[in-house]
Amino acid sequence: MLKKICGLALITTASALLASPAHAGKTLDAVKQRGQLSCGVGNTVGMSAADSQGNWSGLDVDLCRAVAAAVLGDPKKVRWVPLTTEQRFTALQSGEVDILSRETTWTLSRDASLGVQFTGVNYYDGQGFMVPAKSGITSPQQLKGATVCTSSGTTTEKNLTDFSRAHGLKIKPVVFEKAEAVSGAYFSGRCDAFTSDATNLAAIRKVEAKNPADHVILPQLISKEPISAAVRRGDDEWASIVRWVNFGLIEAEEYGITQANVDKMLAQSDSPVVLRILGKTEDTGKLLGLNRDWMAKAIKAVGNYGEIYERNLGAKTPLNVPRGLNNLWNKGGIMFAPPIR
Repeated sequence: MLKKICGLALITTASALLASPAHAGKTLDAVKQRGQLSCGVGNTVGMSAADSQGNWSGLDVDLCRAVAAAVLGDPKKVRWVPLTTEQRFTALQSGEVDILSRETTWTLSRDASLGVQFTGVNYYDGQGFMVPAKSGITSPQQLKGATVCTSSGTTTEKNLTDFSRAHGLKIKPVVFEKAEAVSGAYFSGRCDAFTSDATNLAAIRKVEAKNPADHVILPQLISKEPISAAVRRGDDEWASIVRWVNFGLIEAEEYGITQANVDKMLAQSDSPVVLRILGKTEDTGKLLGLNRDWMAKAIKAVGNYGEIYERNLGAKTPLNVPRGLNNLWNKGGIMFAPPIR
């Protein structure tokens, strides 16, 4: 009898803990106090880049806007901090930025040794090669002895070395710290090829090539590049917020919640999942230290994942990057999120 009573007590205690509001983490407190989210970004069209007027756009940019909307109620309350590949982790570790949302690949060494925590894949990419069309090269295996431009301090540089060694190609990397220097060297003819994430290559060809048709992006990829935002390790509450905003945007697409129909779905939908996501029937926000309409605000600010993708990378953009793996799991891709419940 005593064992049964103790068991019931444990179950009751566990249920109470699950229903309790989350303790606000130090990063959430700091963001609310300053009334602004600090977001580390890069310089890749379609992912994170500023126009000539200083207006930022891109898939990574929209994730920061969604977090700002969920936390502060306003997607405009973001301070954009441009970071090079060399600067990005130091800026996050030092507290200069609250989120690193800058086309960064999630790897074991980064996750385990840099004092950062990745919050969930928001884009699946892979490393490719761009070559002059006149070269006649159709496969990376034809790059034996070639000079290849790439960025230092990146997974790209390591992947190139591994690929060259595995295939006995003796490729000669030409490495630069700044992205502009890499592309400049390639377009000036200093390198036989340019290697980077395929999406980055598409953006650079469109924006920087005098004639994009003069350059070919080879279809073969040599790596997996799961792109994820990152936060400082040690603040689990903040990591959960960023993680679940990302997941919520993916869930919203799956259940047909769009930027335009949020209010209508909130008022008229009879789907338990939709009403839970939007905070009508359950207050999931309290588990994260946020208001119950946290996800509704995020979706209203930037749209669902599919809308974000199409706005920044899709068929109606100059990049026209097919969704491929980034389609939802029920539409031929591998993009899906754990359920909000």
